Amino acid sequence: MKRNEIHVIYGSDCRKMIYEMLESIQLIKDLNVDMHIGIKPNLVVAKPAKEGATTSPSIVEGVIQYLQNHGCKNISIMEGSWVGDSTKRAFKVCGYEDLAQKYNVPLYDLKDDSSVVRQVGDLELHVCQRPLQVDFLINIPVLKAHCQTLMTCALKNLKGCIPDKEKRRFHTLGLTKPIGYLAKAIPMGLIIVDGMAGDLTFEEGGNPVQMDRIIIGKDPVLLDTYAASLLGYTKEDIEYIGIAEGMGVGSSNLAMANIQEYDVGLKRNSEFKTSNQVRHLTKKVIAKSACSACYGSLVHALQRLDDIDMLKSICKPIYIGQDFQGQELEGIGIGRCTNKCTQSVVGCPPNAMDILEVLNNNLSR
Repeated sequence: MKRNEIHVIYGSDCRKMIYEMLESIQLIKDLNVDMHIGIKPNLVVAKPAKEGATTSPSIVEGVIQYLQNHGCKNISIMEGSWVGDSTKRAFKVCGYEDLAQKYNVPLYDLKDDSSVVRQVGDLELHVCQRPLQVDFLINIPVLKAHCQTLMTCALKNLKGCIPDKEKRRFHTLGLTKPIGYLAKAIPMGLIIVDGMAGDLTFEEGGNPVQMDRIIIGKDPVLLDTYAASLLGYTKEDIEYIGIAEGMGVGSSNLAMANIQEYDVGLKRNSEFKTSNQVRHLTKKVIAKSACSACYGSLVHALQRLDDIDMLKSICKPIYIGQDFQGQELEGIGIGRCTNKCTQSVVGCPPNAMDILEVLNNNLSR
């Protein structure tokens, strides 16, 4: 399989779909049976895949079946959930504990892993060791929206391969630049995009859109550019795509891509536009270097207010992000970094219910 190829298969049986696709592209030709093969899903939160936030265990099962049937036995699954959530709980809730037991495949929580420094351009990146130690890394992101970067797919999914402290630092760096650099530090052998039912409004799920497709490729820049086009975005809209391309990670030239589709009769709509809901909800939010988990909790609290038509009644500015540490501000602070605001919600990250309670107390009625 060449780097300019994108393979898309449509259907509803994702275990069967991915097995057929791996046979079609003859993945085994890129492998040998002695390789240590790492599988990196997206288990950002402890929610089942049907909610649109996490990688379907059925896709991973199909991958494991293919590998084991072709003699590859040294396989592991690795992930680090976002700051504030437990990877081990995600393994259990998302069905990966059962999967690991069924196929005798170990699970590694990257929050427990040690890290090393990788110099990429002008940045030092702290990267978990285990993803660097495998011989072949299979990245299996979910195609879904993100409240800060608009979209998350192949490139951003690697953020689960860095320590929590580094995840926080990524946000102080503006998020897009270090995401674009990260794929230079962590080599990938194959990307399998779970496009079955991603949430096109929130990163942590709850509003899944049935897309019924799996997308395969080797170039994360090309795959993210293609995925962005499905959502109605250009590569310029998703800043880290151009940054990664500039670092030599891959090409965004879709005109030169060889896109092959399978079972097209099962194809749904070819474009799944994200909503402008997050922008609507966060009109009164002032964010600077906000972590995704904290920002996500805030968005969900604001959604609850909007559900009862009270969002318009918020009468004070809302501050969120690491850049507000130590600043005394008139308004509502979200999370530990904004505890000097006149009112603040404690936690790192705070939960949506606690945020909602404080917001409710600050409505003009």
